[in-house]
Amino acid sequence: MSNLIRVSERINRISKSAIHEMTRLSKEIEDVAFLSWAKPTSGTPQHIKDAAIDAIQSDLTGGYTESSGLKALRDEIALKLKRDNNIDANPAQVIVTVGAIEGLAAAVMAVIDPGDEVILPTPTYSTHIRQVDIASGKPVLVPLIEEEDFRLDIDAIKKAITPRTRAILYCSPSNPTGTVFSEDELRQLAAIALEHNLVVITDEAYEYFVFDGHKHFSIASIPEMRKNAISCFTFTKTYAMTGWRVGYLHADEEWIPQISKAHIPFAICAPVVSQYAALAALKGSQDCVSDYREKYLHARNLMCERLDGLSSFFEYKKPGGSYLMFPKILTDEGSHDSASFCKKMLKEAKVSTTPGVAFGSTGEGHLRLSFCVPDEMINTAFDRMEKYLR
Repeated sequence: MSNLIRVSERINRISKSAIHEMTRLSKEIEDVAFLSWAKPTSGTPQHIKDAAIDAIQSDLTGGYTESSGLKALRDEIALKLKRDNNIDANPAQVIVTVGAIEGLAAAVMAVIDPGDEVILPTPTYSTHIRQVDIASGKPVLVPLIEEEDFRLDIDAIKKAITPRTRAILYCSPSNPTGTVFSEDELRQLAAIALEHNLVVITDEAYEYFVFDGHKHFSIASIPEMRKNAISCFTFTKTYAMTGWRVGYLHADEEWIPQISKAHIPFAICAPVVSQYAALAALKGSQDCVSDYREKYLHARNLMCERLDGLSSFFEYKKPGGSYLMFPKILTDEGSHDSASFCKKMLKEAKVSTTPGVAFGSTGEGHLRLSFCVPDEMINTAFDRMEKYLR
């Protein structure tokens, strides 16, 4: 008898994450300049850490909360959604999740059946594609219009709809391109969803980091989308809390118990200590968020300046949001094989970037760069890249 393990087909057909593979390889090399990690290097604000310590010392964190999360936290989230996203929310429409990512996974599981199609404007965050795969759905990748700053291709989305289409899943501001989809674009997308009775699932992790007059728009703020939108948010990016693993999901009351059927076996509840930290984040001063935005704007401008100095090697669209950008590789090797290009640059220049192919086939020939790092890291990385490429 064979002693080989038998892996499920749904998992077997998923390729290894290029993002995490680059992280693994980067840890094998000393003195790497990291532009590959989409995690803030700023520490979590002190008042948030203090609230977590107080909750621990008060013996509030040793058990579960209800699966939907602390009532006080959901109250504050509902207020935030009304204030900042113009979503007419109440606490019964909120589930506190393990980061936005678990909320997205639970939403996908609640919405699609095996064989159902989900439209994803791409390049997009690779985990979104995998979530559809794991739910035994079919990801339908519709390219963004790169020449027009990676905007939505509304006509192509319309043409991609079939009788099996069940949902549209997008990220704005975008990971990896930094695009902020406009209100006009998203209203057109909402009209498509309503016409075909599709669910729109959103990843709004970078909602506060928008620049140059761009405005973040939540599609769930459109009253007619009340039953057709499931919106996922996170504390991890907004408050530099990536390791705390806490986010939240908003949907109509009819959706919440159905999504909970997936949320509970995935997580039971979000980490309780992190929920108390999140509560402090919402109730405390928001100056830290403004400070992060200004810091990322400065870092974006610095990275653009450094890319301008390598214009014969890279072509880029200035990101309107997030702390990520997605330049096109102009070298013969990199334009066809971004993974090999990034691995070679890591080994020979000690600069860690993320290959564009990780974000769907339309991302090939690009690389993702993160500017949520100190100026010194950006300058060190580009000094090494210049020497290597020239």
